[in-house]
Amino acid sequence: MSRTAQCACGALRIEASGEPELVIACHCQACQRRTGSAYGVGAYFKNDTVHIEGPSTTFVRQAPEGRLLRNHFCPTCGTTLFWRADRLPHLVGIAVGGFKEA
Repeated sequence: MSRTAQCACGALRIEASGEPELVIACHCQACQRRTGSAYGVGAYFKNDTVHIEGPSTTFVRQAPEGRLLRNHFCPTCGTTLFWRADRLPHLVGIAVGGFKEA
């Protein structure tokens, strides 16, 4: 199965094949700020199962344990669509809210 997620304007898209390795709902302050909600939900896919199209800008922040988290967002509309974490180098986190309905 293949899933497609995209930003609000459609310029940044990511296609993920197969099932996610993890699905996580996080309520840390950084995820609250990233989403503007009480929590963020991410589906994590193996690097080799995702294909990214379109431009993205990266915001890098340090996680509490000292590792880095790289949020990739659309430079046009500002939607944070995916991220990569030093803690999970073999996975790409994708914002679940970005997935299109079937």
